[in-house]
Amino acid sequence: YLDNIIAAVDVEAIKNKGLRVTLDPMYGVSQTSLKTLLSITRCELEIIHERHDTLFGGKLPAPNAQTLRSLQNYVLDRGCDIGVATDGDADRIGVIDDTGKFLHPNDILVLLYYYLVKYKGWSGPVVRNVATTHMLDRVAESFGQKCYEAPVGFKHISAKMQETDAIIGGESSGGLTVKGHIHGKDGIYAATLLVEMIAVSGKKLSEIAADIMKEYGAIHVAERDYRFTPEEKERIHNILMEERKLPEMPFETDHVSYMDGCKVYFKNGGWVIARFSGTEPLLRIFCEMEHEPDTVRMCNLFEEYLGL
Repeated sequence: YLDNIIAAVDVEAIKNKGLRVTLDPMYGVSQTSLKTLLSITRCELEIIHERHDTLFGGKLPAPNAQTLRSLQNYVLDRGCDIGVATDGDADRIGVIDDTGKFLHPNDILVLLYYYLVKYKGWSGPVVRNVATTHMLDRVAESFGQKCYEAPVGFKHISAKMQETDAIIGGESSGGLTVKGHIHGKDGIYAATLLVEMIAVSGKKLSEIAADIMKEYGAIHVAERDYRFTPEEKERIHNILMEERKLPEMPFETDHVSYMDGCKVYFKNGGWVIARFSGTEPLLRIFCEMEHEPDTVRMCNLFEEYLGL
């Protein structure tokens, strides 16, 4: 497994850069693999929350903006190039850039696809699920490629990647994989590829993100979760999926998809989706628009309409 990753990344480029990396395995299993990989590539590595703990330090081992405050502080205090966190089983990652900013999984996917095509010269489409950023569509189109949409669940991402010969696929929950590697999500390979991206591009993470924003514009995402009783779930399901009723929209609608939940696509490029989680008793609402107030407006509209 480690040999496969070493063969896939530009080890010499990373060696020559002398990067400072902080790893937060969140008391999980990534430490051995990433410590080996980053040591081979001569990164200056520091690790926090490294002991194995079946209770994960008493917190949920999910790498998000709330759980990675310690990693943020460590990256800033030590002047690191990147901070990487993995969830308990290391299939998902969270990233802190050189300025201490938490990078949303959407941002990581866009960064890596942009890097693979622009800097590594790869050519091919990208796959995302219905609740993942359409910024990937913009990047793909600019390189003459296509972005394919799949239902939530990594088996759907993997299947669509094989069907379309895509070079990368992922989800807004933090899981992704790259062509030529395993067909499941892998946070260890993703982390190594991000380190390679800094070395090969010669730019800081924040600089590459700024390049992408300058070229493709800004985009804003809002995410909300709602708990419900069994009776409420049936009521909401009937409204959205059986009767297929929707609130009156403030933007012109292009079309509506019921592939996985109810997703409304707007002609201005924005979208909103309401779907039941497959792993938790939650209704999730995601919205992406060019202007941040519009994302809040759309979430509030669905919240009020569904009586959440």
